[in-house]
Amino acid sequence: MLTSIALILLLGLLLGSIFSRLRLPGLIGMILVGIILSPHALNLIDESILNISADLRQIALVIILTRAGLSLEISDLKKVGRPAILMCFVPACVEILGVVLLAPVLLGVSTLEAAIMGSVMAAVSPAVIVPRMIRLIEEGYGKEHSIPQLILAGASVDDVFVIVVFTALTSLAATGTVSAFSFLQIPVSIVLGVLLGAVCGMVLVAFFKKFHMRDSVKILIILSISFLLLEVQNSLNGIVPVSGLLAIMSLGIVIRKQYEVLAVRLSLKYNKLWVAAEVFLFVLVGATVDLKYAVSAGVATLLLVAGALCFRMCGVAVSLFKTNLSRKEKLFCMLAYTPKATVQAAIGAIPLGMGLACGQIVLTVAVLSILITAPFGAICVDNLHGKLLDRNSL
Repeated sequence: MLTSIALILLLGLLLGSIFSRLRLPGLIGMILVGIILSPHALNLIDESILNISADLRQIALVIILTRAGLSLEISDLKKVGRPAILMCFVPACVEILGVVLLAPVLLGVSTLEAAIMGSVMAAVSPAVIVPRMIRLIEEGYGKEHSIPQLILAGASVDDVFVIVVFTALTSLAATGTVSAFSFLQIPVSIVLGVLLGAVCGMVLVAFFKKFHMRDSVKILIILSISFLLLEVQNSLNGIVPVSGLLAIMSLGIVIRKQYEVLAVRLSLKYNKLWVAAEVFLFVLVGATVDLKYAVSAGVATLLLVAGALCFRMCGVAVSLFKTNLSRKEKLFCMLAYTPKATVQAAIGAIPLGMGLACGQIVLTVAVLSILITAPFGAICVDNLHGKLLDRNSL
């Protein structure tokens, strides 16, 4: 295991640095390291790490979503308003609709199979988007219309919406029935997640103000509470839907609102944690990718992924209709909302594991979505934000 950890960190940092020097997102190099070290290639990652890969990726998401919460001002979220709500589900719905229209023609699948495929493809990746939006907030880009905050808020809820839709559709394919309760889980999960996180945030602020301790200890306490919030989500699954990741971000927002001085200090420490967490996250995402599926995909599958992205960008444009954003700002939002990675790595193989007829092609499309959209979205954000967004002094 220790050898595998060393390889993940050293090679991930090395290739990430090389790609950064080439003015490309470092995550591309990290994903490539994961693909090379994976069981589908050189098989140099210890099985014990692969067995807990999902947990390690989730820890990395906890770190970056907490960091996002500590950077968000409630006043900025209020200013964003209606578009942020629409961005939570409209782009995903339009993308799923696009796949339902295109997949039967391009791949010969049924409408239900196309819908399952669309629900796998439709989830945007917080792991790619969140750190970039945090950086833009810190550098003052898009401040006037709170564009990074808009994308942050939408990306955080988008996953909750899409995963519930995916669960309902796979249940329909497996059993032939779907419960209306499945879709009721979406608003309930969001509201309970936000409330739970807010309560935890207020309790932590009161605790930190009363008891003096080092910031490093506070980080450990917040991380532990965050892990417990995820466990609450898992324990209540099937009983009461709660979004643990939204609770974690909400916790960070409340700390920022009620104890800003501490939030600024903690943000700096979370940035340092993210250096290692990012490497593990994207290398392990790469380790889930089996290139033989990508190689065997064919032109039709590539056209499907490209077509789905076009539909998604149209969904973003619809969400931003009649807002004060300029054309350049809208274009930036459309491009920034394209990356896929973490959710596709987590759920792409589920239909195949369930024995569904469409399982193989769904997994192929999930792999291609990661390989195409994660670099595309990251490159667009990294290279075009200076041209498409205004910069305000902080």
